[in-house]
Amino acid sequence: MRRVSWLKPAWREFEDFPEKVRRHIAFGLDRAAAGDKAGNVKPLHGLEGGVFEISADDRSGTYRAVYAVKLDVDIWVVHAFQKKSVRGSKTPQREIDLIRERIKRLRESLR
Repeated sequence: MRRVSWLKPAWREFEDFPEKVRRHIAFGLDRAAAGDKAGNVKPLHGLEGGVFEISADDRSGTYRAVYAVKLDVDIWVVHAFQKKSVRGSKTPQREIDLIRERIKRLRESLR
């Protein structure tokens, strides 16, 4: 079983999620740590392989957490956010850019 590690900004963002959403996302991360994949997980397109997105819905909206599995022995949660786009399920470009930057900085710090 792998350990789930969090970037501090991602953890702070996640703490603001509704309790039900946090439990749902934590379950998906536990499954990933065990080498499995929950039903609410999908690869995040637009980034290199090994980056996945967990989604959970609540009356207040859709929430997502993004984690990377190919950076280290740990699974790294790099971003958590509430999706506010009204244009379908596509992840907004500003979120993709932030994820890409956080992964780049994490990769450099793990060397």
